[in-house]
This record gives sequence, structure tokens and C-alpha cells, in this order.
Amino acid sequence: MQQITYNPAWDIDVIFPGGSDSAELHTYMNDIKHDLQALANAVEEFDPVQVSRADQIKKVADLLEGTQNKMGEAFAFISCINAQDVHDKKASLLVGKRSELRAEMEAVKTSFEQKLTAIQDQQWDELLGDPAIRDLAFVLGEYRNKANELLSADKEKLINDLSISGYHGWSQMYDTVTANMRVEIEENGETNYVSVGQASNKMSDPDRGVRKHVFEQLGKAWGENADFIGQTLNHLAGVRLQTYKHRNWKHVLKEPLAMNRMQQETLDAMWNAINRNKHHFTDFLAKKVELLGLKKLSMYDIGAPLSETVKKTPYTDGANFIVEQFSKFSPKMADFAQMAFEERWIEAEDRPGKRPGGFCTNFPESKQTRIFMTYSGTSSNIATLAHELGHAYHQHVMNDMHGLNQGYAMNVAETASTFAEMIVSDASVKNARNTEEKKVLLETKIQRSIAFFMNIQARFHFEQQFYEERKQGIVPVERLNEMMIDAQKDAYGDALDEYDPNFWASKLHFHITGVPFYNFPYTFGYLFSLGIYAHAQKMGGNFEDDYIALLRDTGRMTVEDLAAKHLDVDLTKPDFWESAISLCVNDVNEFLSL
Repeated sequence: MQQITYNPAWDIDVIFPGGSDSAELHTYMNDIKHDLQALANAVEEFDPVQVSRADQIKKVADLLEGTQNKMGEAFAFISCINAQDVHDKKASLLVGKRSELRAEMEAVKTSFEQKLTAIQDQQWDELLGDPAIRDLAFVLGEYRNKANELLSADKEKLINDLSISGYHGWSQMYDTVTANMRVEIEENGETNYVSVGQASNKMSDPDRGVRKHVFEQLGKAWGENADFIGQTLNHLAGVRLQTYKHRNWKHVLKEPLAMNRMQQETLDAMWNAINRNKHHFTDFLAKKVELLGLKKLSMYDIGAPLSETVKKTPYTDGANFIVEQFSKFSPKMADFAQMAFEERWIEAEDRPGKRPGGFCTNFPESKQTRIFMTYSGTSSNIATLAHELGHAYHQHVMNDMHGLNQGYAMNVAETASTFAEMIVSDASVKNARNTEEKKVLLETKIQRSIAFFMNIQARFHFEQQFYEERKQGIVPVERLNEMMIDAQKDAYGDALDEYDPNFWASKLHFHITGVPFYNFPYTFGYLFSLGIYAHAQKMGGNFEDDYIALLRDTGRMTVEDLAAKHLDVDLTKPDFWESAISLCVNDVNEFLSL
């Protein structure tokens, strides 16, 4: 039987044909405006003082669900066309329209949330017990609690309206600057100008000279644009801090913790456990220095392969390996992944013109997802592909739920993705053909721990320091560079001889407006997924349905309640985090023993 060859280019014409010129998309966007008006009218007519039946709340909640789903459909498509071709100017204009619609929706939703606060507590509790909205109790309660901490509805509407140009606009400026960047790379005696994403893919080259050259050229490109990007970061943060000040929110972590439905105690317990175990990973870096024959590692050596030859796996072979490993844990997840490859839900072509990075986006109306990345055949690419498929499967198992219950936070989203990635990377190590290959694959696996415990921690420390200094005024580029180096030295235990001062400029996550502090949820998701993975290994073949049940609860529970219900653990205590980190330490010990 002849093997199917998967096409690495996605098919998004089945959603809206014609890309940024799609007539169907523009009609659909107009329909959204009508739906938004209908929702606004329903919210306006909703009288919390006169409410006597739960179905009155359910009516507005259902209209909210329907409008959000349609917006999600269009917004996901705009994300796709904007990512696949950074030179598509019409797609960039659609990003602006998307921001306008988002602001309108936020204003309407805020008005609904604030009306819920006018319902008396006793009556509220009685209404939530009604079968009509009982399943939405957590989310509606969250809306009500959030509204109690906001400004008046008219002031929040003004913030949303001004955010189109004064907040989200700065994020779009960052996208514009980076889309036009070209990195000058010398290859085989020729000068090539490549995108940031293509240059970044060369950082795993086994030749240190190549890595150093690319690192320096990337640094030069980011340095040349640092003044522009420094402006976007400062102004974006300025809007955020002013909003917090007027809401009387004292701590910059208040919003990200609330968005991730987690307590400060949980975040502290996680970082403290990592710090207690950091020495294991600095030991690993010390061994890598020895193996590479260096005096000390530079930032561009952390991800350096130990083998002189990097194994390249064709896209179809990588896809088949992922499906095979998924099937050992969850046949349903494997079937889903195979369908995603066959139906061309994945954009993986290695070509210029694409934006850097990777993502998974959801089409709520079509009940489909799309994955974006650049695949060049490395083991890291296979891990990224598995990671994004984990996101896609998470959404897939929730598609039949009420839309308001599908709003899972970033930290649990990263749990599903890193769980899928763990399945594949663990299998790669176990399937190694010899000791040398096992060392290489094990080292790749440990790199993930280094990323989550050190790289992400550096981002977290940088943002904390940056926001404190930004309260006093604009932070100049030179100071941003200093803070970035200080954060990296602290996170990596001063184990490197050269750091990346431009990382604050090159990392997209610092410039995303939708999710503040786009860093610690990754580490949470990684360690939480390890706990789930260990639980799965104990459960054996009985785990698939339990895992799906956990994923389906991610949009309607705090992470502490989720862990208590499905894993019987307390996330505010160190025990869970220590046990999860111990799995990573085992990898280090095995590597050192080899």
C-alpha cells in the first residue's frame, strides 16, 4: 500500500475563498456588525432589577455565544492570511477592522457583565441553580466578579474605543516593523536576505560559526530597529499601566493571574520549586560546555545540537511519527491528528514571506482549526508540530460545548500542547537506535526544560522589572537591554558568557496586547502537563477518557479546582511542582550517566 504524502501547505479557502480579497469574508464581517447590534440591543433591554427567570440571562448568553463564534471565525481567518504573507497589505487592513470589532464586542460584553452586578446576591445564587444556566454558572459568576472591579460602563467603553489605536495599534506597529525586517546572512560565499523566521531556524545549526554569524546578524537587525520597537513596547505598557491605575489595580500581575484563573500562591509555589532545582540544569549546561569543547556557553550555544549532523525528517515522515506516538496514548487524538494532516489544516512550508513563530487558531463556526509554523525537518520542528496539534485537539474535544464554556485560559491551553509534545519527545528517546542517538534526543528533550525554567523565567523577571520602571516614565533602549541581560543572568545562573540584549525586541510575546505577561503560563502548562503525563502512565489504557474530561473542564474551573478534581493535588503547595520537576531531573541524570 502506497504511503500518502502530506501537503505542507494549508487549505483555508474552504473557510473563505479568495484570501484577503474574499467577498464571502467581507459579507461575513458585515453580518457580524448586524449581530453585534442585535446583541447590544438585547443587553440594553436586559433589566437586572426586573429579572426573575434564568432564561432571561440565558437568552443574552446565547446571543453572546453566537456573536463570539462568528467573530472567532473571521478573526481566525484574518490571523491566517496575515501570517502566511507578511506583505499582504489588505490582510493588514483587515487586522485593523478586527480590532474595531473586538472593541465593540468588549464594550457590549462589559455592559452585560456590569448589569449582572445589579442582581442581589441571594437572587443570583438562586438563578445560578436553575437548569437553564447551571452549566454556565462558573463563567457567569466570573463575569460578575470581574465587573465589580471595573470602572463604570461608559468609562470602560471609552477605554475599549481608545484601545483600537492607542493599545492594539502599538502591537500592530510591532508586526509591521518585524514583517519588513530582512536579515543579511552569508551562506556558501553568497549573501542572502532572509526573514526573521528563516534566520531563527538556522540557530540550531551544528556549526558554531554559523550559529554565531546568524546570532550576530539577527542582533544587528534587531538593534537597527530597537528605537522603533522600544517605542511600541513603552507605549503599549503605558496604556496598560494607565488603565490599571484608573481601575485602582495595584499589582501588574492582577490581570494575568485572573485571566489564567490561578492564585498568586500557585505561581509562587511553581517558581520556588524551579529555583530549588535550578542547580540540576546548570549542571547540564556545564556538561554541555565540556561536550562542545568550549570554555563557556553563549546564548547561541544553548540549543546547539551535540551531533555534527542534524537529522532531517521529511514532513510526511514527521507527521506519521506523531500519529503513531499519539495512538499509543490516545487513539482518538491520533485519529484527529491524521485527519488534520489529510485535510490540510497545517501550514508548514519553509518559504520566505511568512511571519516567524507558530500558532494554532480555532474556527468556531466551522469547528475546524488551523496550525501555522515553518517546518525544516529538525526534531524541534516535529516537537513544535506535536505541540500545536495538542492545542488543536484540546479545542476539538470541546466543540460540542456551549461557547462560553470553551474560553479556556492560556496556561491550560499550554498544558494540552506540551502534553502532546511530551508524548512525542519521550517516544523519540525511547526509540533511539543507539546510545549516541539517545544522547542527542535526550539533550533535545532537556532543552525544553531549560526553555521553560530559564528562558521563560528570564522573560518573567524582565517584564516585572520593566513594568516597575515604566511606572516612572519611558524606559530607554539602553536600559531595556540592561534589564534583559540582568534577567537572563539571573535565570541561567550566570552560566553563559554572552547573552541576548535584544531579546525584548525579538520576542513577539512582549508585544501581544491580548494576554499580558505572556510567559509564566508556558511554564505552568509544561509542569502541569508533566503531572498529567505521570498520571497517565499510572492509569495506562484507562486514561484517554479521563484526559478528555479534564480538557473539557478547562474553560469552567480555576486551575486549582481543576487539579484537585482530576489529579487530587493542591497546586498552592510545593509537592506537585517538585514531583513534576523530578521527571525533568531524571532526564538530566540519565543524560549525565550516558
